[in-house]
Amino acid sequence: MFEKLARMEVRYDELEKLLSSSEVLSDREKSNKFAKELSDLRESVSLFREHKRTLKEIKDMEIVLGEKHDKEFLELAKKEIEELKVRRLDLEARLKLAITKEDKDAGRDIIMEIRQGTGGDEAGLFAADLYRMYTKYAANKDWVVELMYATTNESGGFKEVSFSVKGKDVYRRLKFESGVHRVQRVPTTEAQGRIHTSTATVAVLIEPEEVDLVIDPSDLRIDTYRSSGPGGQHMQKTDSAVRITHLPTGVVVVCQDERSQLKNKTKAMRILRAKLLDAKREAESKKLSQERKSQIGTGDRSEKIRTYNFPDRRVTDHRINFTTHQLESVLEGDFDEISDALIKAVQEQEKK
Repeated sequence: MFEKLARMEVRYDELEKLLSSSEVLSDREKSNKFAKELSDLRESVSLFREHKRTLKEIKDMEIVLGEKHDKEFLELAKKEIEELKVRRLDLEARLKLAITKEDKDAGRDIIMEIRQGTGGDEAGLFAADLYRMYTKYAANKDWVVELMYATTNESGGFKEVSFSVKGKDVYRRLKFESGVHRVQRVPTTEAQGRIHTSTATVAVLIEPEEVDLVIDPSDLRIDTYRSSGPGGQHMQKTDSAVRITHLPTGVVVVCQDERSQLKNKTKAMRILRAKLLDAKREAESKKLSQERKSQIGTGDRSEKIRTYNFPDRRVTDHRINFTTHQLESVLEGDFDEISDALIKAVQEQEKK
């Protein structure tokens, strides 16, 4: 912990110098970015410096105890050392909480992808239910949602939908949603009243900033074509749809929902950057097995994380054995109970 705090203190000093430089002062975007990072570090660095001062005072008082003094003075010195040690323990507890309660990405904006899984049209309808749940939750939080790409199935559900979410604590609240979501219910097309199980996959991607990832334009193949399907009926006469392929990784992103080819390209690039950053971070985190142990679940897209059971009006998160019987409220965007439980579980795990 203290090695991490020392690195944070170095970065804090570096940010203070950067924010006073003419280069950063003339660049509003950089200035805002660095100021936010400095603000995020302030509490931890302040506590760390107080902890170092307390350690020094304890050491100084212990030196005093080794010197010749009258009995009354030595008793006072011993009492002060005990008080300093209590303060040290309190500071260490506050430091641990300060560096674990938020991660460095807590305030980042995200791009979410929802895809229908097993279960045919019913899986697509469930994907649409999840999209509605997240957008209602975003509305409750005054977050901004932007639809980026969507394809529908014959029942009106989503085969796939991508959307960005911007606002305070977005990543902190939604980062645990990646994985397989399962629904158990009687489909409207089921004549016999039998319960079916369907799935949808959710991915939560941090929306990168320019400094996070550099893409070489020569690594991209960009194709344009005429949009098709419900989202593209108004633009059949122009090649406004865009497909971008990242050649080194084979990642392909398509966007066709805008009338403008430029707008579609811009959205496609945002999704591509988020996918590439996610893959990079995933590769790095796999190397850090200890970091993986501190996470709720594996974060793997194939991991079944939650079940929505309609007959029992139950939502169960399997990673933390959390169950609520407020299914309807959850699907209407009343999501804080689940989000709070996941955040608390991580904090408890990191205290161990």
